[in-house]
Amino acid sequence: MIPFRLRMGEIMAAAVGLRQDYTAQDLRQSAKRARDAGHARRLLALADIYDGGSRGDAARVGGVGLQTVRDWVLRFNSKGSDGLVSGKAPGQPSKLNDGQRQALAAIIDSGPIPAVHGVVRWRLVDLAQWLWEEFRVSISKQTLSRELRAMKFRKLSARPRHHAQDAEEQEAFKKTLPPAWKRSRRRRASR
Repeated sequence: MIPFRLRMGEIMAAAVGLRQDYTAQDLRQSAKRARDAGHARRLLALADIYDGGSRGDAARVGGVGLQTVRDWVLRFNSKGSDGLVSGKAPGQPSKLNDGQRQALAAIIDSGPIPAVHGVVRWRLVDLAQWLWEEFRVSISKQTLSRELRAMKFRKLSARPRHHAQDAEEQEAFKKTLPPAWKRSRRRRASR
């Protein structure tokens, strides 16, 4: 970058140049083929620069500010047209590493030991507590549930039975149909 002087001794850096292996026509053709409207808008803004337009004109074409156009130019120079494709934000990294996931899967598969773990079945809060005691990893129930689903675990619960449930009374209560249906006689039409 070659700086140039403005009024009163201010120095402003020269604009970052675009790579020379593309032309404005190449970018317009790529914009026609683009599936994403944002990608096409960025390509058209850079095509305006290739045609000799100012960065301010490109910012108006793209509907953004000058700094954003500069960022687009840097991404375009480093990765080409693919650098302008809208990507998905990476999000936060996982709280559990692979070793912790394996230990969690092993403890779930083996089941809780009531004398040791103090529970007769695993709940999310119990597993979150175990993770804290074992690895000092604080994790919410929702995040733990998402991790377990990603590990192909599903919530299973036994269907509860009432203590006074009687199988003989259930059979007596069931409705049964007569063994064979008979059609009723047709009424004779009156003459």
